[in-house]
Amino acid sequence: MTQEEKNEKAVVSITEAAKLNNVTRQAIYVAIKLNKLKATKKTTRWTIHVDDLENYRQQKYSRSKSLYDGELLFDNKKGYYSINQVAKLLNVPAQKIYYATRIGLLKAHRKGAAWVIHNEDLKSYQEEHLKKNYCRQVS
Repeated sequence: MTQEEKNEKAVVSITEAAKLNNVTRQAIYVAIKLNKLKATKKTTRWTIHVDDLENYRQQKYSRSKSLYDGELLFDNKKGYYSINQVAKLLNVPAQKIYYATRIGLLKAHRKGAAWVIHNEDLKSYQEEHLKKNYCRQVS
């Protein structure tokens, strides 16, 4: 097998790239257009080299990698969680967590554009408010 044949096998279509990254085809098109993902167009079809796709995957924006003043925003090891992470932990809708922070039942801190909830605040909210509501529903 020649080097050119190996290179041909190491490419994927936009549809395949979308499936591999668990995103839509449109997201891949946008990444190409914004020069975040290298791709070549042969006649009417885009092809993406698998190495370029891997580079894109590693550099892709992720809320879990968000930084504020050089530190991770949602560092779970240090006890900091996002609204959505708290909702999943408590098995409640995210809207309930937003509402609880807005009316002051759950203490949250604003860091840039994100709300951050500390583990201690989460535990106190869970003990003081979620169990009370559960007791009222059962009674």
